[in-house]
Amino acid sequence: MRRIRKIKVHKVHKEGTGLLLSMFTILFIVNLVLFYAVNNKFIFYSVLTVSVVLYLIVLNFFRSPYRRFPYDSEGLVIAPADGTIVAIEEVEESQYFKDKRLQISIFMSVFNVHANWFPVNGTVKHVSHQNGRFQAAYLPKSSTENERSTIVIRTDYGVDVLTRQIAGAMARRIVTYAKEGEYCEVNEQMGFIKFGSRVDTFLPLDTEILVEPDQKVTGNQTPIARLGKITYTPKHAAHPVSDASKS
Repeated sequence: MRRIRKIKVHKVHKEGTGLLLSMFTILFIVNLVLFYAVNNKFIFYSVLTVSVVLYLIVLNFFRSPYRRFPYDSEGLVIAPADGTIVAIEEVEESQYFKDKRLQISIFMSVFNVHANWFPVNGTVKHVSHQNGRFQAAYLPKSSTENERSTIVIRTDYGVDVLTRQIAGAMARRIVTYAKEGEYCEVNEQMGFIKFGSRVDTFLPLDTEILVEPDQKVTGNQTPIARLGKITYTPKHAAHPVSDASKS
């Protein structure tokens, strides 16, 4: 029997529908005017080609794949975004914790999916937004100088995890869906950043890192860390993470 190949369907993210509709309308009118007003096929087909390529690039940027983490996520920190690991280091987190934390940074290029997912299950404890600059998101100083949104989640095990959405050189809007006091899960989208950006995650020092610098990760799919030893059963999970589940 012939095997039927499954086709992955990527819908357009809601944050891009308005822009894509406006862009399509403008490009359609421009090309329509050129078709009737300019008696030069080379100019018309050149502009048409550029218009199609430009539209497809923007359409690709706003794709929104359906994802579900396939394993038990308790005790794990899951990548909150698609991209490349650009930093794994111990830093002084001066905005919220005001102490030392392990920082894992993911840089998203314009070709990555730009939806952001919650990295852990838990209750949203803090949400804030800071205005700032729009430097290249792969630079270390972008974490503290660029426009950013900070989300702190208290896991079912009582561990606080901070995730920060950071605008890049091209990004001009950060969208954050997280609301203080609400319960969140790794399969839910945390927000969206438009056109090139970065997501930093700050973890306790006893966290086990599961990724390496320059590694490609997939949001809601790649475990990037395992939190420290769990000593009690969480409220929202059926059972704590055991040593057997770590292997």
